[in-house]
This record gives sequence, C-alpha cells and structure tokens, in this order.
Amino acid sequence: MAKTKTAFFCQNCGAQYVKWQGQCTACKSWNTLVEERIATPEAPAWKPAADKKVTVDKPVLVSEVIAQDVYRLNTGDQELNRVLGGGLVPGSLTLLGGEPGIGKSTLLLQIALRLPYKTLYVSGEESKQQIKMRAERIGTDYQNCYLLSQTQTQEIFEQIKVLQPDIVIIDSIQTLQTEVLDSAPGSVGQIRETTAELIRFAKESNTPVLLIGHITKDGTIAGPKILEHMVDTVLQFEGDRHHIYRILRALKNRFGSTAELGIYEMIGSGMREVTNPSELLLSHRDDALSGTAVACALEGMRPIMIEVQSLVSTAVYGTPQRSTTGYNAKRLNMILAVLEKRSGFKLGAKDVFLNITGGLTLEDPAIDLAVVAAVLSSNDDIPLPKNVCFAGEVGLSGEIRPVSRLEQRVQEASKLGFSTIFVSSHSKISATHAGIEIVRVGKIEDLATALFG
Repeated sequence: MAKTKTAFFCQNCGAQYVKWQGQCTACKSWNTLVEERIATPEAPAWKPAADKKVTVDKPVLVSEVIAQDVYRLNTGDQELNRVLGGGLVPGSLTLLGGEPGIGKSTLLLQIALRLPYKTLYVSGEESKQQIKMRAERIGTDYQNCYLLSQTQTQEIFEQIKVLQPDIVIIDSIQTLQTEVLDSAPGSVGQIRETTAELIRFAKESNTPVLLIGHITKDGTIAGPKILEHMVDTVLQFEGDRHHIYRILRALKNRFGSTAELGIYEMIGSGMREVTNPSELLLSHRDDALSGTAVACALEGMRPIMIEVQSLVSTAVYGTPQRSTTGYNAKRLNMILAVLEKRSGFKLGAKDVFLNITGGLTLEDPAIDLAVVAAVLSSNDDIPLPKNVCFAGEVGLSGEIRPVSRLEQRVQEASKLGFSTIFVSSHSKISATHAGIEIVRVGKIEDLATALFG
C-alpha cells in the first residue's frame, strides 16, 4: 500500500512545510502549522460535459483582441449592483465576508429569493427548516430559489448537474469539505481545494458563484490569504450589530471599482436598501447645540452628508484626552496642533472628543473643515447655523485646500436644502449655484471670522 503523503500548512497564510516548526517563516506567526494530507491525483469533483470540446488558446497581439462589453446579471439590489460594478459577471467567484451576526446570510438569501434566475442556495450551517423560517420573515416571492443542506462538494456538484442553476450561493466556504483531502472542514487545505473546485466549475459552466466567508478576530477573512487572491471579487460587510446600518465595501474587484459603497438598514424583514443615506445620517433636531457641523464627504462616486460632533472641555485629570469615533485619531491630533500653532486657539489643556454619527468610518480629507468648525463651535459654546455645511482639507500651515469632485458635493448639499457651503478659496468651481451660497475661505482664521465674527 502506498504511503500517505502529508505536509504542514500554516493556518494563517497557507505556507507549506515538509516538517513541523514552531514559527512560520512566511508570516512570522507562532504555532500555526497543522499537518494535512496532500491531495492525491484523484478525479476532480466537477467534470464538464463529455461532449465539450477543449480549445487550445494561442497568443495573439493586443491590437487583434476584440473588446466586448461584459454581460452582467442584475441582482435586483441597487446597492449590491453598485458595489459589484453593475451586477454579477457570469463565471465569476464573489466572496462576502463579515462578522458573525452582521447579516451576510440574510443579505444573500434575500437576494436569492428575489432573483428572476434559477438559484441554488447551499447551506452547510443551517437546515432547510431554519432557512425557510428566515425566508418567511423576509417575506418575498421565492419561486426560483432552491435549497440544499450539504457540505460535500462531490454531492453538491451532482445536484448542480441535475438542477442546472443560473446562480450558486455557498454558505459558507469554511463548512465545505472535499473527499480529495482527509482533513477537517475549515482547514487551509480544505478551503484551498474546495475553492479551486468552485472556480473550475464557475469558469467552465459560466455560472456566477457567491461565497460567504467567516472572519477572524482581527477582521480578516478566515483561512489563508490565498483565498482572497483566488476569487474575483471580495466584499466586506461592515457595521456594528448594535446599530441598524450596514456598509458593503469592495476590497477587491476584477470587474469594477473598489471605491463604491453600499448602505443597508437592518429591519425586521431583512436588509433595506438606503438609496439616500444623507437624510438618515443627519439628525433632525429643533434645538441648536454647539459642537455639531455637517460635512459633505465622498464615498466612492457617491456624495453623502455626514454629521460631525465634537466636545471640548477642560482636562480634569491633567493630561488632555483625545478620543475619536469614525475619524482618524492621528489626523485629529494634527488638526488640533494646527489650530494651536497657526491660529492661536489654546486647546492644549483641553479634552477633545470627536464622533462621526451613524457608525461610519470615513477617510475623506474633505471632512477636515467640518472637524475644525465643530471643535471651534464646542470650544466657544456657540452653535453653528443648521443650513451650513463644509467641504475642505486642512493643511499643516493652516490653509484650506481644495477637494475632489466639488461640483457633486455642492449639488448634493443643495438638494438636501443647505443654503451655504464653505469651500477652499482655491477651488475651481462656479460661484453661482441654484439655491446655495458658496463661501470661499483660505485659512482657518477666515473660517472662524465668517462663523463667529
């Protein structure tokens, strides 16, 4: 009898070794090597049709390649279509990751129930009865959605050959297991081999496949990093389980941009698309409070209005505190240093707390001007006008720098009823816009004079 060949794989990065050692030399992680059986040359789980002809691809000049538009399947979800770049590409493999309980299974099941295409939903974590209970809670028509509770890839492909679905959803990739490897589900070898089988099926049958992936404590998708390199698209479902809003981002997309953003609201009947997030992210208060400013930020190609809240108070414990939520703490320290050095505002002995409402985490530098306005408003305890918003970047010398796509930001602010927007004096934008006044400021002192006199 032939001896079984084994190797040691790092559970963090997927590196392979011939013998066990304490530290992985590739990712420097300790005690992550696990012994697994190496795949034997058995028949693959997915086999194309016997009458399918195998074509040999030959090298051609780039100028001779005929460019064609990529056909996409409409998912019926505007937010998901936007993040994917217009819809699902036939033959693509999409990986959706997120924290437990964030709503990954709910989102994909909701989409599967609404799709006009024949869809196979494969679950390795829940029974058909559990999925049916969730489907009834979502309350949509499910005439084209088929359920399968199975973890063996060989059995899954047998059912796929019989059903011939247009779209396949796997929940989740960590539960699948192939007979080629003699290891537990979720191990590096199983994840890599089952994903390779699904890629082979998707490319040869031209069927889009959506995978759900678990994430680790540090927020990365569980399994080796090679899993993200194998698939075509990696989506991240973010948000706090204690809040109702969820954000869908593209970390990798071979068929579109990675700068787009999808926003959902978690309700009792599933995920509701938020087509205009600005109205939800802005508070509707009648009383004016100091320390609140509105910034016109940009997420991908979409301008959104967000509320920046600041609280400045005298430091009680000697050392001033600097705390931020949804904003870069180092950038806040930089802005406070600019206010202290360049503009003469004495904030060195005061606590400063900053919060971006709605649970969002943004990196757009256009928020800087709103942060300055909110800090100064809280420091002087003077509320800002409700119909004023800001879009500008703050430099180290205290100057207000222009930001990208200012026309779109101004149009969004005008559409939501803002009467005044503060921008950089160096911005190239028309001085006249219907329904909104554009105020140009060159330095922080100009902003403070215009707001507080």
